[in-house]
Amino acid sequence: MSLENYIRDIQDFPKEGILFKDITPLLNNAEATQECLQILVKSLNGHQINKVVGAESRGFLFGMLLAQELNAGFVPVRKPKKLPYETVSVTYDLEYGTDTLEIHKDAIQKGDKVLIHDDVLATGGTAKAVCELVEKLGGEIVQLNFLMELKFLNGREKLNGYDIFAVLTY
Repeated sequence: MSLENYIRDIQDFPKEGILFKDITPLLNNAEATQECLQILVKSLNGHQINKVVGAESRGFLFGMLLAQELNAGFVPVRKPKKLPYETVSVTYDLEYGTDTLEIHKDAIQKGDKVLIHDDVLATGGTAKAVCELVEKLGGEIVQLNFLMELKFLNGREKLNGYDIFAVLTY
């Protein structure tokens, strides 16, 4: 099965000049979703995972599936004021300003083996911020995995020292 066939290109979304990689056709096909999930799990090479951290919001989709498959807890990382309990936050730079992400302060325990998941590795800013949150709480990052990597945006450069895996590369 060629998973590339389940990624739809949307020109000029969310703004002009952007070619958006839409994963909804992948999500709409149970066989493609299962194949993608198994590729992500296999990339872990049997490493034990205690927590899967999913970045808002598309990282929740496969993040929850991964947590279930790995018999691990799931931890959402969200934009400010979206989580109901006490949080830890990190602010990071974007090309056009800054953004902030939050995690519940009790979501990760010291020594937890953590898998970080998001749909796309682009510039690496979000992934790096999620790494900072996990490490602030004492988690040990086993891998960052993604459905897609947009190599031309050089996101890996911000993530030196981490094991990174992407199912598809553009």
